[in-house]
Amino acid sequence: MTVDLDEIRRVESSAECLYSQTEVDQAIADVAAQVSARLADSNPLILAIMNGGVIFAGRLLPLLRFPLEMNAITATRYAGATSGGLIRWLLEPSTALSGRCVLIVDDVLDEGITLAEVIRYCHAKGAAAVYSAVLVEKDLGTTKPCQADFVALHTGNQYLFGYGMDYKDYLRNAAGIYACKQV
Repeated sequence: MTVDLDEIRRVESSAECLYSQTEVDQAIADVAAQVSARLADSNPLILAIMNGGVIFAGRLLPLLRFPLEMNAITATRYAGATSGGLIRWLLEPSTALSGRCVLIVDDVLDEGITLAEVIRYCHAKGAAAVYSAVLVEKDLGTTKPCQADFVALHTGNQYLFGYGMDYKDYLRNAAGIYACKQV
């Protein structure tokens, strides 16, 4: 797939900043306090959904001051597109989930299809408890197949990028959360 970098630059330059880096970092700190209060004594396995969840996980984990393990899973519906399709499994965790308390960390709870499938996967692999933390939950005005246990920020139904969320596999590294004005 050929990427038009001029398009990426146009999208980035015209986007609306919804949350600054400072606001996002404070929201992550608030989630870290909630996760700590609930999971500190559970020896959790943190399971980052790649690629979007990597930045949120990377900011969240240093704030969790208790023993934990980390691993990753890759389940995607987007694969560089701006709309979701069927879930594709690209990476399963290398750590056994059986009997474990698992905290799934992802960038955005949009329609909830991917997160619901990852939660189902964890239960099928024998996890004793499964929790989820998302950086952003979009308000779509509809019922979702799952709810996140920990949510840092809320937005409307907009196409977002930054802090792990992407536009055509770019702009994940934006320091803040932005809404595209054009998609």
